Formats: sequence, structure tokens, C-alpha cells
Amino acid sequence: MKTRTSTQAQLFTAPAAHIDSPALALPRWARAWVGVVSKQHVMRGVAGGFAQVCHGKRAPLARLKAGDVMVYYSPRTEMRGAGVPVQAFTAIGRVLDDHVFPFEMPDGRVPFRRQLDYLSIAQELPIAHVSQQLAFTQGNWGLLARRGLFEIDHSDVQIIAAGLGVRDEALLASA
Repeated sequence: MKTRTSTQAQLFTAPAAHIDSPALALPRWARAWVGVVSKQHVMRGVAGGFAQVCHGKRAPLARLKAGDVMVYYSPRTEMRGAGVPVQAFTAIGRVLDDHVFPFEMPDGRVPFRRQLDYLSIAQELPIAHVSQQLAFTQGNWGLLARRGLFEIDHSDVQIIAAGLGVRDEALLASA
């Protein structure tokens, strides 16, 4: 597993901007996903190079394939309504392989994880800055968010990646 630098775990808020051009070109076969996770847990994943969603359930992670892109949306800093509101996309990466693995926690819990190659970004993107441009936020997208992991269109992930400061070559280089 790759080690992560501390700068990858430190994010700041991106300025409000309209995203006009796509930030990346995904292969047609690749899928794009949004994981809904507290910012605190996202930062643990970034530091450790792993993805974990839905309180560590295996089935949602098994839907992802090597080469897929995963974006994290963080409603709050902590889970279960604790902490302060974030309401932003907080990380993006590419799924490295097709292996879902268990990880034993010090308290005895065993959540499942996937290896993720997080892109070199140093900002987060408030959803309010791009919600009018994203297809999945039209209507009651809160129902999607409650799933904990859901698929989005390539055009939506391009908008999010651009807002996060990801350049096309950064994402493609990790493929």
C-alpha cells in the first residue's frame, strides 16, 4: 500500500466558481462513484490510501472495479450528526485493484476497505458551488446520499474533479 504525505490530508475550501471545462477524460468502461462519509473519516482514508463506506460494509465496495473513480462527499466533520457542517466534496481518487479486504480495528470491529490512489489535491469543493451544474443534485438528491455510495455520470465527476483542482493528466496517470 502506498504511503501518503501529510499535505494530501490537509484540505482547504475552493473559491466559488463556475466550472466550464472538463477536468478529466475517463475511459468509457470506468464508472464514477460518490461515497458519503464524514470529513474526519475521509482524512483517515486519504492518509492510509484506502476507501471505506457504509460503516465498513463489504457489498457496496464490491461494486467498484479497478480504474473506477471515487469522490467523497462529506456532510459533516464527524459521523452521526456530530461536528460541524462541511457539505463539500473532500477527496477524489482511483480504485487501484479489485480486492475488497477486511481490516481489523483496535476495538475489534472489522470493516472492509479498498485501496484507493488519492490524487494530489489540496482543496475541497462546497456542493453549493456546483449543485446547479450536477445532474445528480437535481431533485431530492438526499435520498441518493442516504445510500452511502452511489454512481454518478462522467460529466458530473468531471465537474467535481475540476472544482477540486484535478488536472486530466493527474487522474489518467493513476490509471
